[in-house]
Amino acid sequence: MILHEFMSFEVLRVIWWLLLGVLLIGFAVTDGFDLGVGALLPFVGKTDKERRVVINTIGPVWEGNQVWFILGGGAIFAAWPPLYAVSFSGFYLAMFLILAALILRPVGFKYRSKRESATWRRSWDWALFVGGAVPALVFGVAVGNVLQGVPFYLTPDLLMPMYEGNAIMKLLLLLNPFALLAGVVSLSMLLMHGAAWLGLKAEGTVQKRAQKIGVIAGIVAAVAYALAGVWLAFGIDGYQIVSEVVKDGPSNPLYSEVSRGGSWLMAYSERPWIVIAPAMAFIGIALAVLGLSKGKEVSTLLWSKLGITGIISSVGLTMFPFILPSTVDPNSSLTVWDSSSSHLTLFVMLVCAIIFMPIILAYTSWVYKVLWGKVKEEDLDNNAQSY
Repeated sequence: MILHEFMSFEVLRVIWWLLLGVLLIGFAVTDGFDLGVGALLPFVGKTDKERRVVINTIGPVWEGNQVWFILGGGAIFAAWPPLYAVSFSGFYLAMFLILAALILRPVGFKYRSKRESATWRRSWDWALFVGGAVPALVFGVAVGNVLQGVPFYLTPDLLMPMYEGNAIMKLLLLLNPFALLAGVVSLSMLLMHGAAWLGLKAEGTVQKRAQKIGVIAGIVAAVAYALAGVWLAFGIDGYQIVSEVVKDGPSNPLYSEVSRGGSWLMAYSERPWIVIAPAMAFIGIALAVLGLSKGKEVSTLLWSKLGITGIISSVGLTMFPFILPSTVDPNSSLTVWDSSSSHLTLFVMLVCAIIFMPIILAYTSWVYKVLWGKVKEEDLDNNAQSY
């Protein structure tokens, strides 16, 4: 017997669906506070020295945190090729917008302090703001569109996903009211997370400003998340597989019959245990807001991570087994059971993940241990490696 046959195709598909969620959550709870801090930069730092403090809280770690983003993209490409093809085709300009914003971060870090000019530095500060706020918003907009369904259909030979309209129209259609609400959830959630990080790494006026803004951002995140849940329950159609589900069959979405209607939240009556995800979201946000208001540091960051984990998990668990539904042709919708790579590919990838994930976690933990402590204004001028 070939080694990979010891683990069923169905189990491997579920494992990689879970791992994709883990990678997305890992990105949100690590690089998420980098994005949040960047978006907070112009508002929590009023002087050049204060802004340097803010930048240096994330300067040594942001590149390592982006590993989760790269791993997530790689996992989609290798484990879920149809998802990669369809999403990058439909969200092309949105993806380009995110990448353009993310490119501003390394350039801003490297060039900001190269000149003494206040105008020069202020311009790069706003570039860092764009590099934090735009991806945080657009990621949420993308999730909002996934929940509504995306207007694509698959050709019979599966060679190409098809979208109606030109590239500009595709981008504008993404900016619908529900998707923008999801973007508000994402942006405010990461602003809260960034504020929690600054509460841990900064001190004095910068810390106080960040905590004050973080409280407001947390409240906005909780309210927007609740509104999105109500909207999802009563204003957004869900999807169901109505044909017999073949969980270990070939990866061809067109073999399934899918209907559109009802509510996504029917999943909570079918699998009541998944209510733990939104519960984690509200509890985490509430305790993070409380911690920010009381000046707590380590616990606030941990509660913020719990809230983010709950929000992202609630999307995946609510939609399961759907990954990317289609509004044009529901039968073209991508699910866990029909849009993965081959049995062998998933198994080889799992072996690699088992080997390398602990290594990534180990060196990441070591880096944070080495860099533990607050960034102080008086330390900046004495450190040639500071930004």
